[in-house]
Amino acid sequence: MKAWILLMLALTLPMAAQGEEAKEGDAPKVSYISLSPPFVGNYGLDGTAKLRVFKADIALRVTGPEAAAAVKANDALIRNQLVALFTQQTNDAMSSVDGKEKLRQEALKQTQQVMNDETGKPQVEDLLFNNLIIQ
Repeated sequence: MKAWILLMLALTLPMAAQGEEAKEGDAPKVSYISLSPPFVGNYGLDGTAKLRVFKADIALRVTGPEAAAAVKANDALIRNQLVALFTQQTNDAMSSVDGKEKLRQEALKQTQQVMNDETGKPQVEDLLFNNLIIQ
C-alpha cells in the first residue's frame, strides 16, 4: 500500500509543478466586448427615395482587464464614430463581401484611433461583425 501511495505521489508532483509554471507565465486574458445595443440606422443617403437600413452587432477583441475597462469607459465615443462611418457607406460598398471587409477594417482603424486619442494606446486588437444585416 505504501508503494502505491508513493507511486501516486511521484506521478502527481510533476503535474503540480507544471501547473505552477503555467500560473506564473500566464499571458494576459483575451476578452470580447459586445457593443450593445446593436447599431441600427440608415446608410447610402444619396438622395434617392429608397431607404436603406443596416443592423450591426459588433464585438471588440481586447487583451487584459485594463484594455477592457478603457473600451467600456469610451463606449459612447466608439459608438459615435462607428455610427458616422456606417451612415457614410454606399449601397455598393455594403452589398459586397469585399466592401463589408473594408468596412470592418475601417471600423477597426477608427475604433483604434478613438482609443489612441483617449488613452494613448490603440487598446482594441480586432473588430468583429457578429451580425451585419442590410436592407
